[in-house]
Amino acid sequence: MTSQPIRLDTLPGYALRRAANAMMAELGERLAPMGLRISDVTAMILISTGSDVTASDLARMLDIKRTNMVPLLKRLEDADLVHRRALDGKSQAIDLTEAGSKVLEQAQAEIETFEAGLLQRVPEEHREHLLPALQALYHAA
Repeated sequence: MTSQPIRLDTLPGYALRRAANAMMAELGERLAPMGLRISDVTAMILISTGSDVTASDLARMLDIKRTNMVPLLKRLEDADLVHRRALDGKSQAIDLTEAGSKVLEQAQAEIETFEAGLLQRVPEEHREHLLPALQALYHAA
């Protein structure tokens, strides 16, 4: 007995992955003219909290290996968007530079425009449920 192949368009996980890939690609294209990647902006948003964020803190918040922070922070430092500040004998905080604050402000404006447009693509009756549904998926994991 041969079973019918699964139709991918009926799988929520597949649809979610396709939607996430498409949306991240679009956001990446919008940030690229600023010389930024999504990971750069995400890190800058976390750094902007001003609470003595270290590279280890960032890695934990971004759920990435600390060693992967090295190229990300180097890219931001080379672009004069962040700088390090001594916290104690072994730790360094990462702060936005003045230029970094200005670039982050521009990036956040682009993100807000992108997010508003994203919600417009969702039928109105589903908009208020979209974010809670997505959060339920990753908070349950």
